[in-house]
Amino acid sequence: MSILLKPIITEKMTAKGTALNQFGFIVDKRANKIQIRNEVEDLYNVQVLSVNTMNYSGKQKSRNTKSGIISGRTRAYKKAVVKLADGETIDFFSNI
Repeated sequence: MSILLKPIITEKMTAKGTALNQFGFIVDKRANKIQIRNEVEDLYNVQVLSVNTMNYSGKQKSRNTKSGIISGRTRAYKKAVVKLADGETIDFFSNI
């Protein structure tokens, strides 16, 4: 089971990465901060100072179509923001 599902690559998280040395990940809902810290340190060979987590619930969505109203929910997910030690960074685009 992989704890880190995917990195968050948005304009806001890129700005946080350069200014505050923080990087975001979508993680497994059952993972705790210690597991997230160990996974990031093993995968990227960096030193993690702190981990902040946020749980997002799925939102109710509906739309009108020819066949009627279709309603559903978006997925719930957990987000982790990892602060690294000074001088260390994670390059998500090194494999491209």
